[in-house]
Amino acid sequence: MLKKYKPKIIGVTGSVGKTSTKDAIYEVTKNYLSVSKSEKSYNSADIGVALTILGCQSAWYSILGWLDIFFHGLFLIIFKKDYPKWLVLEIGVEYPGEIAQIVKWVKFDHAVVTFLPDMPVHVEFFSSPAEVIKEKMLLAKAVPAQGKVLINADDKNVAAHLGGIKGEILTFGFNDLADYRAEAQGVLYDETGLPSGLTFKFEHNGKSLPVRVGGVVGEHQIYPVLAALALGDILGVNVIEMIEVLKDYKPAAGRLRVLPGLKNSVVLDDTYNSSPAAVAAGLKTLSLLQVKGRRIAVLGDMLQLGTYAPEAHREIGYLAAEVCDLVYTVGLRSKFIDEVFIEKGLGEKVRHFDDSLSAGQTLQNEIEAGDVILVKGSQSMRMEKTVVEIMAEPDKKEKLLVRQEAEWL
Repeated sequence: MLKKYKPKIIGVTGSVGKTSTKDAIYEVTKNYLSVSKSEKSYNSADIGVALTILGCQSAWYSILGWLDIFFHGLFLIIFKKDYPKWLVLEIGVEYPGEIAQIVKWVKFDHAVVTFLPDMPVHVEFFSSPAEVIKEKMLLAKAVPAQGKVLINADDKNVAAHLGGIKGEILTFGFNDLADYRAEAQGVLYDETGLPSGLTFKFEHNGKSLPVRVGGVVGEHQIYPVLAALALGDILGVNVIEMIEVLKDYKPAAGRLRVLPGLKNSVVLDDTYNSSPAAVAAGLKTLSLLQVKGRRIAVLGDMLQLGTYAPEAHREIGYLAAEVCDLVYTVGLRSKFIDEVFIEKGLGEKVRHFDDSLSAGQTLQNEIEAGDVILVKGSQSMRMEKTVVEIMAEPDKKEKLLVRQEAEWL
């Protein structure tokens, strides 16, 4: 099908922020280009990327559903049909060789590498964190000489893997040398003093333009928006018009979205997935917010870290101990976070739960006005169940939270 329709393809990879970056690119270009994107987080080599190319969603356990997808693809091949001129594909990695497999049959015109932390998710299946980074950089190296490769100027790990990239390298970030730069980042607050969004200045070619994005906070949430503005500029989209679109843009559910909580509290819903870098970023965000009440974190296990799990959870424990007035931990591995609090003589600040629902049911009775609550954990921990119990509008959970489909429930 790719041979028949010949769409231009943008690949987005990294260990943090892939979905948010893919969504932001689509948002700022959809009114100007014929473009489609990966649904949700369909990013796996075996089926996610193929579903995106077909323009379909997973049929889960339905045989009839998968047959329908098959015949839809056959129809696209046999008959001429309107097809997007651009595809924005999110490319993930769970096992060695996945990106090497994808680049054999998908030809990428441009690529964005979001962030490659020291301890990436899925490291359990690789010999070392460096091997995960090496695998992800194969996407950048697959871009031809006439293409563009956008990389994070603030990511020290990517610098060692630039050899072999044929496309033009452009950078985005807070670094003074970045081609597309953000500065003067800040938090927006509503009339009650609760956080409601983020703001920064977009710097490029001597121009400085203010950007506002509602419903999300965190310095690390600026990177997806910045990458989207950069790529849109590369594709010829007017920057001022893109910034105007971003005023109404809402990042995907579970990506540090700001939600009203019970008793005039605020919930930072970061429940889509988890990794050491993402939890650290969430805790940093929590530490920098103006808070009238307490800083609370509900932290579920970070999975797929293999032998690195104890060390990684303990590191998060040290960060949380510095930031939080109260921490709820959920799951077997998160007990390493508890250990840090106990060792530091802060045992009264941490409480452990076996599941996310119990944590939410207990916390809803202890929330006070002005509290800001970060909720974070890997997919399998189902931390969105905690959010349902503490959000002010649980009747809107289908629209606001991740994993609300019947198959998940």
